[in-house]
Amino acid sequence: MAKKADRRVQRTQQLLEAALLSLIKQKPFDAISVQEIIDRANVGRATFYAHYDNKVDLLASGFEGLEKTLKQRQREAHSREGNTDERLFAFSYALLAHAYEHRDAFPAMVGKRGGAVIQHALRNLLVQLVREDVKAMVSEGRKDLVPAEATVHFIAGGLFGLLMWWLNGKMRLSVDDANRIFRQLSIPALRAAVR
Repeated sequence: MAKKADRRVQRTQQLLEAALLSLIKQKPFDAISVQEIIDRANVGRATFYAHYDNKVDLLASGFEGLEKTLKQRQREAHSREGNTDERLFAFSYALLAHAYEHRDAFPAMVGKRGGAVIQHALRNLLVQLVREDVKAMVSEGRKDLVPAEATVHFIAGGLFGLLMWWLNGKMRLSVDDANRIFRQLSIPALRAAVR
């Protein structure tokens, strides 16, 4: 019986996340009400509040799956032997592929419609991921020329900017090309900061 209940919970959460995503494409996040979300998902108010405290909580839960996937890629890369450059920012391809897969909604989510809450959540995720790679480089015995947190925010901000440029731009790049650009810009910046 627990598996059936688990599937129902997952299904309800997926419906609510999809409803929020579809509404963000139409209007700013701040203007979306819980009532609109539950109407779009066709679930009751009590069901919504059984899973989430508010719409920000619902939004944060949508980032959890992505965060888990990206951190797993990063852990796998850090545990491998070999070229340090290949291990750095191993999460970036999966992030860019996810963004490309959701390219119809991504600009609305992190642009004006998404509002500060979504931008903040994405930036925090990028900062956490980049911080792990910066720590890995510094722990290799290299001396910090630039404060580590400055490097973290510089690279995470650059990745956020690249995502916005790529998904809003007229230039049609593949995921591979966008990832190559990010790596070509970020790895030398990180190396220069921790030389």
